[in-house]
Amino acid sequence: MIEVGQQGAFGVNSVGMEREPFPLSFSVREAEGLWRVSAGAAQAGELVDLLMGVANDAVAVVSLETNSYLDEDWHPLRPALIAAELGVPCRVHPLGPWAAGTNGLAEEFLVMDRDLLPRLLDGTWSPYELTLIDVAADVTPEQLDELALVLGTSGVDEPLLSRLGDSRIWFSGHDDCYVLLETRDPALPAAVLARLLTLLAGSALAELIEEPSSRVPEPGPWLPEQLIATAPHWIGALGNVTEELVTIGLAALPDPWRLGVSFPQRADLTATLDVRHGTWRITPEE
Repeated sequence: MIEVGQQGAFGVNSVGMEREPFPLSFSVREAEGLWRVSAGAAQAGELVDLLMGVANDAVAVVSLETNSYLDEDWHPLRPALIAAELGVPCRVHPLGPWAAGTNGLAEEFLVMDRDLLPRLLDGTWSPYELTLIDVAADVTPEQLDELALVLGTSGVDEPLLSRLGDSRIWFSGHDDCYVLLETRDPALPAAVLARLLTLLAGSALAELIEEPSSRVPEPGPWLPEQLIATAPHWIGALGNVTEELVTIGLAALPDPWRLGVSFPQRADLTATLDVRHGTWRITPEE
């Protein structure tokens, strides 16, 4: 069971001036034994357990921007000071001014035990930019400098992990909503898609019952695996929502979803959560 709050990514995000509900989106591609996923909507904290399950013993936070922690002059606090405020022990690796303005890099890295990620992403604050990558627990300063060089010189669509032999996952979150990740674990894309379905259904239930959160079962691996086997790009939108059933219309897209792309006139499949029995099913749209 996953606890989903009204203040999660689906609950606080909307599309356009008319504030239409934010759609579920998912896209995956595989190359050279790596899987690259773009998805929405999910906050980093809503995926943190999935990231921990794949990562090496340590994680490096390589980019962090937020308006939740500001100094007396309204400037964002350094990542190390944010970690200290949250009581998260970590090692600080300074990069220096050369990293300023480099997309995906902060001026300092935070290296911490992967099991401390939930304490860092505890839901009390919101990073609008967050990038992390797993590293060995005994990673050296020289290796962190090499990591910064790879991250700072890689193209947007260039696989990162192919240049980083030991890392298993790279995660980048934008606006605490959009997700881009790369992994060596073939099971992670399906797990992310299952979590997105759960977050969408759970946020709708929390709003319906007027509670801060709801507890929702995740679909078994068979459901997202079936979707991925059918098509690599999906968009989803809420259908009927009651205290007993939640339906999500799913449509395959020819390309990854982009902001402004409307849901097709009809769904291809319907995913249904039976709240009372805690089960999911997927059926063709009639």
